[in-house]
Amino acid sequence: MPENEKMEYLEDRIGTFPCFPLSLLPTPCHRLDRLSKALGLEIYCKRDDLTGFGLGGNKTRKLELLVGEALEQGCDTLVTCGGVQSNFCRLTAAAGVAAGMQVHLVLGGGRPEKDTGNLVLDRLLGADIHHVSSSRWDDWEVKSDALVQKLHSQGRKVFRIPIGGSVPTGAIGYVSAFLEILKDEERLGLSFDHILHATGSAGTQAGLVAGRALTGWKGRITGISVSAGEKDMEATVYGLASSTAALLGGKVDRRSVLVDDRFIGPGYGVSTPEGEEAIRIFARQEGVFLDRVYTGKAASGLLAGIKRGEITGERVLFLHTGGQPELFAE
Repeated sequence: MPENEKMEYLEDRIGTFPCFPLSLLPTPCHRLDRLSKALGLEIYCKRDDLTGFGLGGNKTRKLELLVGEALEQGCDTLVTCGGVQSNFCRLTAAAGVAAGMQVHLVLGGGRPEKDTGNLVLDRLLGADIHHVSSSRWDDWEVKSDALVQKLHSQGRKVFRIPIGGSVPTGAIGYVSAFLEILKDEERLGLSFDHILHATGSAGTQAGLVAGRALTGWKGRITGISVSAGEKDMEATVYGLASSTAALLGGKVDRRSVLVDDRFIGPGYGVSTPEGEEAIRIFARQEGVFLDRVYTGKAASGLLAGIKRGEITGERVLFLHTGGQPELFAE
């Protein structure tokens, strides 16, 4: 089947899933001229920090489908969890407002002395916030499950969303994003060799990998892990990508799942010197703001790959997944 027919078929299949529109799409995709010149290869940026809702970010693509599913089921409450500066939680709170739903956020890492960054926005949006001292993702999920049971006992109809919205329904949002990238290629009159982005809860990468498999795109996709080791993350991405592709009538090759775990640093949500330097470089070269948790670490992986000669002679697309409110966090 020709690529344009595959794209039309996938768009039709994706259109059968309930959707609550949030994003202003397509997001911009443009060349980073000064960085390209300085680094000696073509670097483009897909600006999913500019999805146009709740201060933007990649999570709106997932939430459109998840909130659509919740509304179809007649739910009146959303429950999700994440770190205290979670972009996904901030956008879930905003999506709940737009959909007329109550939102409960379980935020890990303890309650800070002062609200900053995303936490200020969570409260402004009116979300009910439940702080957990643990920094373990499993503990956040356990607390969320207990909260769901409590809310059910109070007569609420709850839609429970796991960390990052990383389930097949949510990941379909990034199959759509992949189709959008193919249209960016056509509009710009070029093809990308390599898509590079931050991967944390695996949903974004899983959707991209599924999109690659379903369209037959030949480039490579690398997730710069910010949360887990390479083997564990690749297994998670592969499992989710396979389930997502299956919903759309396809399958994923395990060899297409590529994760680089060298830039996590001390752990999830902990900044690194390399990430801080990447944030400065993008700001001072391009006027593009990154964050410390996700995009700064992903950009540090891009810059290191070029410096080490691991990324050379390619046209690279850096997927900016958003998260700038974290820059104002303490």
